[in-house]
Amino acid sequence: MNLADLFRKKSVEKIQADAAGGLSDAETVGGDAHLRRSLKLTDLTLMGIAAIIGAGIFAMIGKASFDGGPAVIFLFIFTAIACAFSALCYAEFASRLPVAGSAYTYAYASFGELVAWIIGWDLIVEYAIGNIAVAISWSDYFTGLLEGYGIKIPLHFTMDFVTAQRGFTAVTEAVGKDGATIETLTAACKGAEPVVTCAQLAAQSAWANAPRPGGFPIVCDLPALLIVVLITALVYIGIRESKAIGNVMTILKIGVILMVIFLGMFYVNPANWSPFAPNGITGVMKGVSAVFFAYIGFDALSTMSEECENPRRDLPRAMMYSLIICTVLYIALALVLTGMVSYTAFENVGDPLAFVFTQPNSNLPWISGIIAISAVIALATVFLVFQIGQPRLWMAMSRDGLLPKIFSSIHPKFKTPWFATIITGIVVAIPALFMNLTEVTDLASIGTLFAFLLVCAGVLMKDKDFGREDRYVPYINSQFIAPALFVIILATVLYFNPNAFGNLATLDAEKVAKEGAFGAFTHKIPTIIFLVFSLVMLVLCVVKRLTLIPVLGVISCAYLMTELGVTNWMRFGLWMLVGLIVYFCYGFWHSKLGNPETAQSN
Repeated sequence: MNLADLFRKKSVEKIQADAAGGLSDAETVGGDAHLRRSLKLTDLTLMGIAAIIGAGIFAMIGKASFDGGPAVIFLFIFTAIACAFSALCYAEFASRLPVAGSAYTYAYASFGELVAWIIGWDLIVEYAIGNIAVAISWSDYFTGLLEGYGIKIPLHFTMDFVTAQRGFTAVTEAVGKDGATIETLTAACKGAEPVVTCAQLAAQSAWANAPRPGGFPIVCDLPALLIVVLITALVYIGIRESKAIGNVMTILKIGVILMVIFLGMFYVNPANWSPFAPNGITGVMKGVSAVFFAYIGFDALSTMSEECENPRRDLPRAMMYSLIICTVLYIALALVLTGMVSYTAFENVGDPLAFVFTQPNSNLPWISGIIAISAVIALATVFLVFQIGQPRLWMAMSRDGLLPKIFSSIHPKFKTPWFATIITGIVVAIPALFMNLTEVTDLASIGTLFAFLLVCAGVLMKDKDFGREDRYVPYINSQFIAPALFVIILATVLYFNPNAFGNLATLDAEKVAKEGAFGAFTHKIPTIIFLVFSLVMLVLCVVKRLTLIPVLGVISCAYLMTELGVTNWMRFGLWMLVGLIVYFCYGFWHSKLGNPETAQSN
């Protein structure tokens, strides 16, 4: 094994040739390997909004509001800026490689095969794990919709195993303290600072009443399994949503959000906005995973280059327009939701948009029903888009030789990657039955941030090749701007948190008591790594005169990753380790770049 072989690159000419031969990430239609260029700026913008607005806003905005209070709007703004840097870098690659591609394709051209494999393996986290979150969120809205018509599914078949177990433990510990009973806890769960929340009581009920064959409680989310099976079946037989239907669905989603905003304005109680940041900056940043998850999807536009009438002009604009529109909607929605109901009420709420219209001061069941129906349809559409994307990614990797050939096997009748589609369904279905929504979104967010970081770094790597003219990420010398920004940011942090560095050097006593000194220290590791990484980037900016926008994209994505906690870093690191094992056991030895004879015969 030669070290250079790990970084063998797929040239732009090779990528374009593969695309011309029908070996890109895109599906071909009939016998024509070239896709029809029919997408205009409006179509691309609506598709970007369609991909972005999904489980993140229909479900996770509740968690973000609970963690940060009304001040979560600042996190939406910061996350949008970080995504904008990444969007420009995606657009740069899309304009340079005008084929149906993705971060996997861009990494193959800029970093080489090993990094391309890493990002391809990482994108499984964005597509597949992200779809698990969509399935769980869809389940919440679907069961809520059925309840509106008097149909109740047993709680133990609509809840994940982890949430039920934790709720049972919390309620069991609370019962008996100060004479508390299930009845008194239930009566007090909707009050201010309850001992246990209503959601925990529901989880306790699900665990206590679950069937127990062999003494083991059966608690699983069956509606989540239902949507996975249905959508996977549609993808398997080749159902495609048309451009017109996709646009209609997007307008429907925007309409629902606007309806919530404008109707909700009449029920806003300004007292709910005080305190504005109840948990401080720490509480706001706890919502990073939930808020960033609400922006996942705009990068899907980069796979549509071959279908754009003018990709160099329209793709960057569509990405930016969709980000701006969604950010404005998200900020307005967050303010309305936290104004209608106290932020404390959103703990473990899976359907916050419908939830706010079931409260005593805003009890509008018909609105809740409309939202539930719209969410069920809208989330199913998002699920379909990403459930199509994951098999295509595996198909592309298989055609490069990095996965077994069966992953690129096309069904003779339906003309779809049948095996990759089935595996995708299994990978999504089983965890959706048992996993917790928060844990799923944390993993999906860290995986997507890593992909964004690598794309931004890829622009830095290819900076000389791209030149200084005719580019969408304009060259801005960071030699002096980067140090100035670093000083400004550092001064701002110390102004609002004078003990920032002292806290970093001090172990939290509560965590030491629970996890020991080393366990408490591990929570500091992501921040320490980020600070060292930032200093290295700062030095490179001064010495190498790097272009500013990709640098800001790399640093902002790295910072958001540090806020996801060491546990998620460990899970993500374990997933990457498994990916490296697969690559060195199979992908490296079967790569078509490493075996040109095999590639030619194929």
